[in-house]
Amino acid sequence: MMFPDFPFDSGLNSFLPHQEVQRYLESYCLSHDIRPHIRFSVMVENVKPVDEERARWEVTSSDLSGCQKTELFDAVFVCSGHYSEPHIPEIPGLENFKGQVLHSHLYRFAEPFSGRSVVVLGAKASGLDISMELARVGAKVILSHRRPRLTFPLPCGIQQSSEVVAVEADGRIRFQDDSRSHADVLMFCTGYVYKFPFLDAGQLGLEIHDHTVSPLYRYLLPPAFPSLFFIGICKIICPFPNFNCQVQFALAVLDGSVILPSQAEMEEEARRELQEKVSRGVEQRHLLVLDQDQWDYCRSLADAANFPPLCPAVCSLYKEVAHQRQIHPQNYRMRNYRLLSDTEWELRD
Repeated sequence: MMFPDFPFDSGLNSFLPHQEVQRYLESYCLSHDIRPHIRFSVMVENVKPVDEERARWEVTSSDLSGCQKTELFDAVFVCSGHYSEPHIPEIPGLENFKGQVLHSHLYRFAEPFSGRSVVVLGAKASGLDISMELARVGAKVILSHRRPRLTFPLPCGIQQSSEVVAVEADGRIRFQDDSRSHADVLMFCTGYVYKFPFLDAGQLGLEIHDHTVSPLYRYLLPPAFPSLFFIGICKIICPFPNFNCQVQFALAVLDGSVILPSQAEMEEEARRELQEKVSRGVEQRHLLVLDQDQWDYCRSLADAANFPPLCPAVCSLYKEVAHQRQIHPQNYRMRNYRLLSDTEWELRD
């Protein structure tokens, strides 16, 4: 997941705790002398285009003292991510639940749930990882999801169930198969929604819903305002390499190296891209999921902006880790890898 020009410390494990990722970013910041250009403890309150040419942006921000400032910029990069606004699906009768309700966004440690019965909603990355952590400390876990039944072995203490459809008047949870269960905790591992409170979507010609932002040309910029860039808006990607490709393309747009199509052409391409996914059966909430499509996407950005593409070894290793996660969900993180070249990697002892 490293930036192409800044490798991780070779002595680290392949699967890093968040503290190491933070140290990596701080080192990157120091190495590239970025820190003097960062304003900490500042909230962006409003971003809007301010002239007929749509070439400049008025950005209003405030600091912790409440002091407000408005400045003009030639371009804006939105890099605020999409893991801060939890998605809580509507469940009839949820107010009847008598235990603790929380989203994985607030989960930190498994120990407080030891000995408790926990219904975990969602069996993707967070749901699986948290369920396994809970089982290790003696929690009784019901893993509720709408996916086909998981076929790999799960730890003792985890029971699979169909999706939650309601909470009964007596507080019991009802599942799709009409079974019911009491629980101490209802934990939503149901992802996040897109939220940009500092933007007026209508003014920008965008529709921002829980799981989609459209139209975005190349999953990156609104066709009506091509000096506004959403970095990292796609889901299930190899993060830092993907961000790097998007930024390189955006910089090429700004310096004129990439000549964009007309607004109408960009809108049509963005619409066609999403429609093609819908025709393949992709649900609305997954339209910004790239996963295996990310490699062609990043290659297309590199080709258009004439910068080096991601090396094949990154793609190959990503697929290997995804495979190991499927067959060894409990211990795939014990494996360590080393990149040998642009095309090769090896399993490290």
